[in-house]
Amino acid sequence: MHDLEVMEVRVDAAGGSPVVVLREAGGDRLLPVWMSAAGAAAIVSATEEPDELRPCVHDLVAALIATSGSQLEEVRLTEYVEGQFFAELAFGERTVPARPSDAIAIALRLGCPIRCAEEVLRDAGVGPAAQDEVDRFREFLDNVSPDDFQPPPE
Repeated sequence: MHDLEVMEVRVDAAGGSPVVVLREAGGDRLLPVWMSAAGAAAIVSATEEPDELRPCVHDLVAALIATSGSQLEEVRLTEYVEGQFFAELAFGERTVPARPSDAIAIALRLGCPIRCAEEVLRDAGVGPAAQDEVDRFREFLDNVSPDDFQPPPE
């Protein structure tokens, strides 16, 4: 398993979908995980102070874990199958399946590690050079128009 850090949450310029970009700790691979707007909002809100009187579901789950005597040891991104990520919450030998966005949001609230299987990084990760190239291509697509492909006047 590889340790990951949340690098950023952004909206994919090409498709308008939210994506969280995870970076391999001590490495150079990036792992973009596309998700729903609600999932991305839950991750972003983990950086804000929770409303103790009206907690969101992720704050509530984190509070239940913290007060139950259980210890969330880590969050794991375990599989990447046909474009879909799978995750789990690890409580020692016991695990609970979770959506990656929920698992990441809870991990950030509890300050526990986010880890990823090598196979997931191999199959869905990108190197920084590849990500730069993808970003440049998406920027080109955002700014190109049909007129750009017209032959020059004679």
